[in-house]
Amino acid sequence: MSRAVVYEKFGGPEVLELREVPEPHAGPGEVRVRVTAAGLNPMDWRLAGSAEAAARFGLTLPAGFGYDFAGVVDEAGPGAKHAVGDRVHGGALGRAVADFVVAGADDQLFPTPDGVSDEVASTLPVAGSSASAALAAVGLRAGDTVLIGGAAGGVGIFAVQLAKLAGATVIGTAAEATFPFLRKLGAEPVAYGPGLADRVGNVTAAVDLFGTETAEAALALGVPPERIATIAAGPHPPGGVRATGGADAEPGALACIAEAVAAGRLTVPIAAVFPVERIRDAVELQATGHVHGKVVVTL
Repeated sequence: MSRAVVYEKFGGPEVLELREVPEPHAGPGEVRVRVTAAGLNPMDWRLAGSAEAAARFGLTLPAGFGYDFAGVVDEAGPGAKHAVGDRVHGGALGRAVADFVVAGADDQLFPTPDGVSDEVASTLPVAGSSASAALAAVGLRAGDTVLIGGAAGGVGIFAVQLAKLAGATVIGTAAEATFPFLRKLGAEPVAYGPGLADRVGNVTAAVDLFGTETAEAALALGVPPERIATIAAGPHPPGGVRATGGADAEPGALACIAEAVAAGRLTVPIAAVFPVERIRDAVELQATGHVHGKVVVTL
């Protein structure tokens, strides 16, 4: 037997349970990863909290929990692309927070570079790909001044740094208590809320990682809608701006991000680390929306 976090009904963190489950094994073309860390994302608890949201992703009850994970391959079936002993990270919808993840050809699995811990690697797939996709959607280039809404969140920490690496000036929205944190990442902070457009000044592009406030402010400032992207406003955001997400990231984007982390050009602030036995506490913290960086669960 092995362990996995599962839920049998939809709801808040209280529905999550650490259960003993049959130990999975790798088949042809598959590998089994001994998971050591799982990074949490808002989508995780939103799927666990809504039957409608879960159905959109093909999840049915009972379901496992989480998407991002990192660990070491400990079984490899015939024809597998990874070997026993390989350090890897990737995504497995509804299966990540478990002792073992079996990954096949249809799953996202990437080598973890030397110098990148499993805890850090487990934060990369969703947040890294979402940030990369959003910046690509607006055609970010050197010399741009980009407004990033939700800059201190799990996706924002990647978006800010990737934009800086691309040669852009970054203005990031956040609560005032977060301003020192954002300055360390290289962003010029500005308070979110009513009147945002009046506080920002001139920008040439915008990425909204939380709702539509930043997108609407950018439109009011005259930024063309094709240079504004959202990741959390649904498929039809206001004003004809671009809706995007991690699935739209360019091939190789995550590998580039992992290499940037390994080289020290990009840092991943980890706000908190919880053992899997405290999964409910981890989700409660992550769901507050006021976490500066990523929340990781260890197994």
